Amino acid sequence: MPEIERGVIPAGKRLLPLIFLLAVGTPLVAKADNGIVDVRALPRLEGAVEDSSRTQSYSMSYGVPTVVAVTSAATKKLLAADGWVQFLRPLDEKSSLLTFKKAQQGLNVHFTQGLGRPDQSVVYYTAERITSNVPFPPDATDIVFDQHRPYLGCIAPLAFDATLDFFRREMAAIGWKPLSAVDATARWPGAELSETVQNGVRTYYSHDDGDGFYRQRPIMLTLLRRDDGRTSVEIRVAPFALPQTLEADSEMAGLPRPKPTKTAKSSGGSDSVRRQMEVAVIAELPATLAFYRRELASRNWTEETKGAVVTPDNVTLNFSSAEQTATLTLGRKYDLTVVGLTTQMTEAALAARAKAKKEADAKFMNDAADMAKQVIAADEARRVAQAANLSDAPLRTLADSATPLPVPENAENVKFDGADGRLGFDSASSVKAIAAFYRGLLKSQGWKERPSVINQANMVVMDFSKGGKAFSLTAMQMGPKVKVSADGTGLVMANQKVAAKADGAGAQASNEPSAKVADEVLEAEADSPLPVPSKRTMRSIGTGKMPGSDAPFRRELEASVPATLNSVLVFYRSELGKRGWQETAEGAVLKPDQVHLAFTSPDGPATLKLGRGKGETTINLAQKYPAAAAKADVVPKPGQSKLMFGNIGKSDATVSINKQTIKIAAGAGGPQSPRPPMIDLPPGKYQYALKIAGGPARNNQIESAPATPGA
Repeated sequence: MPEIERGVIPAGKRLLPLIFLLAVGTPLVAKADNGIVDVRALPRLEGAVEDSSRTQSYSMSYGVPTVVAVTSAATKKLLAADGWVQFLRPLDEKSSLLTFKKAQQGLNVHFTQGLGRPDQSVVYYTAERITSNVPFPPDATDIVFDQHRPYLGCIAPLAFDATLDFFRREMAAIGWKPLSAVDATARWPGAELSETVQNGVRTYYSHDDGDGFYRQRPIMLTLLRRDDGRTSVEIRVAPFALPQTLEADSEMAGLPRPKPTKTAKSSGGSDSVRRQMEVAVIAELPATLAFYRRELASRNWTEETKGAVVTPDNVTLNFSSAEQTATLTLGRKYDLTVVGLTTQMTEAALAARAKAKKEADAKFMNDAADMAKQVIAADEARRVAQAANLSDAPLRTLADSATPLPVPENAENVKFDGADGRLGFDSASSVKAIAAFYRGLLKSQGWKERPSVINQANMVVMDFSKGGKAFSLTAMQMGPKVKVSADGTGLVMANQKVAAKADGAGAQASNEPSAKVADEVLEAEADSPLPVPSKRTMRSIGTGKMPGSDAPFRRELEASVPATLNSVLVFYRSELGKRGWQETAEGAVLKPDQVHLAFTSPDGPATLKLGRGKGETTINLAQKYPAAAAKADVVPKPGQSKLMFGNIGKSDATVSINKQTIKIAAGAGGPQSPRPPMIDLPPGKYQYALKIAGGPARNNQIESAPATPGA
């Protein structure tokens, strides 16, 4: 083999295959990321049980057999012994999240209570990258640090000179270089670095890109001597490197907001009577003040001289517009300018708005009333036309009927559930003919009818009783047919069900149990205030509000779904969990045909009731809003329930209950009515009498249960 000189590739040899072989034959070594701590290597408390299914190099959790308060204190001590220094972030003083720093690495720690075990807790470690690292003086106290700008405020235990030596040494060690006036003014014309600090010193630093730093703005280090021999420390972005003219960000509550900001929050909307906004701006106070003067002037606000206060560290200004007044406050906290802006509608503007709303509401109600009259007239005309096709001819009983209550010979779509005591069918006969059929038939069988106030041409309600049993029967014209429904103890027959024949007439009985239906995954209906499966045959949502208020103090969903009870239960546990609801064990009932669960939600307590009926799963989901109930003054006395009365009819009514007589005006409880009458009742069953002006009294019974806590 010919000799080859080192570093020379002979002509004709294949270079590319050689490079490929070298590439695949050389192991690749991943460069370690020194800016991110591997949380798997961090110390853990005694008795720790790791959740290995969620463990990553940057995130992990473990459980311990101690309460959160004890776990938190022990974790702080454990990490401190490992060299981690705890600090607070600016404006996060009330946060439950713990933040730590060790060299150039950051760590977040938080805790939760063990699932169903208040005597246990879970510890979560999450790595945090520090993009603007500065050194912490040893054993410093009151540390406030933002790792992204950076900002550092603390008290060093060392004397002034020793602290100054520490920062000169440690700042250089991590790549910070003293910034000269020449370099500063070349980039930021007008930058001033020669100012003196009374009883202290101020120096400026810059940092090149690399080692976790990128486009780092110069910083300003200020040290001040303290009377107790310690040294106050502050590191922040040099003011001349911050934006001198602020740009507008998206509005909040219709109010101007500058950028960049650290935090921002607001209340109210652009048309609210009162609006408030609080913003922490990453800029100097003069630049922030100039922004608000410019933006408010562009919105036709006029700055008032009365009450104006303008100092280097605090500003209070008043503004006015055609309909509102405003107060603007600016102050300094850490390296931020904290802004407060509050606006208030004037009395004249409120009066004008109320008048306009009243006129608009009146027009809406008049238009709605006119429309309702038109709809009612059209519906009545249609009903009359349809009723003309219904037969008034006397009816005969259907032969071979399997139901305890006979049905007429022209009954269609007959459905009977003996276990629940329910019967239903359609008929081409008139309401009058149906009523005559049952009154004559049942009277001959010894049933006694109790008078009812509902006895119209298009609807009749009849109540019958005999031998301790009773049932109610309703016949109502529904389009071209009359729909008949009956239920009560007089119709109960064990294991009896009747289904309509294929041709729609007659009925047959069956004692065979229905085939087992498989569970299925249900999807939620979009835009429903309370979750409900999209596969539902019926849904109604009731909302409890005080007249004149849009804030509900109770919402209740009634629905029926052709699915197994277990499918519906799985659906609700999933959907309610997504909304932050938590299931409680108190009073829980879990049976194959019945479920009763209690929940806590961010807005208040809630209950879920599931049952079975007519081959479907019935749903009752009720949520209460204690804050709205308290504001509306509908919270009952402890251990009692509150009974609220309403009257949507056109005649006044009275209710006699618990030795009290309550007058209920026509329209009470409606949107435009005043506060409806209410009473508190202890738990128990109460007989009551309802009397509508010009009609007979109706007696019935109601059961009062004590209100649940917080309801």
